[in-house]
Amino acid sequence: MNFLLGLDPIAFTLGPLKVRWYGLLIVSGIILAYLFGQREAMKRGLPEDFLADLLIWAVPISIISARIYYVAMKWDYYSAHPGSIIQIWNGGIAIHGALIGAFITAYIFCRKRGVSFLKVADILAPSILIGQIVGRWGNFMNQEAFGGPVSREFLESLFIPNWIIDNMYVELNGVMTYVHPTFLYESLWNIVGLIILVLLRNANLKRGEIFFSYLIWYSIGRFFIESLRTDSLYLIGDLRSAQVVSIVAIVFGVGAIVYRRFVKPTTEHYKD
Repeated sequence: MNFLLGLDPIAFTLGPLKVRWYGLLIVSGIILAYLFGQREAMKRGLPEDFLADLLIWAVPISIISARIYYVAMKWDYYSAHPGSIIQIWNGGIAIHGALIGAFITAYIFCRKRGVSFLKVADILAPSILIGQIVGRWGNFMNQEAFGGPVSREFLESLFIPNWIIDNMYVELNGVMTYVHPTFLYESLWNIVGLIILVLLRNANLKRGEIFFSYLIWYSIGRFFIESLRTDSLYLIGDLRSAQVVSIVAIVFGVGAIVYRRFVKPTTEHYKD
């Protein structure tokens, strides 16, 4: 694994074009998510081209919404530098913005096609986690989205490979130090979540509950992992936006399950 030491975020160049590992991993995550979701969508009776048509809209809109979210959270800077707003190639997107854009797009798309949004959301919830699992390794290749300082001994106690530990030795506030590999924490958390959601398919839960379980699971992990990060976006003062969104998502997910089971019970199940 020596080739991973001293990471270069540029995978290769094509003339003046520099292709970054981050972009390649994001695209790989989308492709894997699509293939995984397509197999399940066919089982559940969706038209063969349904997911492909949805992605045509959802992918670009989620990228735009991810940028809008990031710019909004850093408006003090971008209001003074409006020319930088569209410079997404310099970094600056947020996963919560991407998810919000993707969910809104999917909801409208499903309404237009006459398909239950919650049915589609249940089918795609594990696929979303696949995209997030792969995408976090793009952060690793960029050596970004890491946490605060720790000792090498702490990282070794986690029984993670040396090539990850060695690349968690970064410059933080002008000092070289080892840091929390928060990208890895979230990736592993999402792998466990993926296994849980796939198993829940066999439980034949009520429609929407796999999706709501995704919101709850991802948000619990993100809430705690976010507290370790050094690059958080803030709403006001020390209030981290990702933690606020996570709390809202957890409350919404739990509330939706309770409402659809006990207040206004639904008869539709995942396998219907």
